[in-house]
Amino acid sequence: MSVAKVIEITASSPKSVEDAVRTGLKKVAGTVTGIQGAWVNETKVVTAPDGEIREWRVNLRVTFLVE
Repeated sequence: MSVAKVIEITASSPKSVEDAVRTGLKKVAGTVTGIQGAWVNETKVVTAPDGEIREWRVNLRVTFLVE
């Protein structure tokens, strides 16, 4: 029988949503083993006064197996 755990993290990138997700997962993988997947449950942007996007932010729910 397998048991999985879900943790929630926030990650950011000045490049793109995809890069923010990759950055977050790479950071989590440094301390968590057995990652099975992630769910992007929120996307946000930080903008400049002129409306340009400065940073993409994502909230991720990361699922991993408990050993």
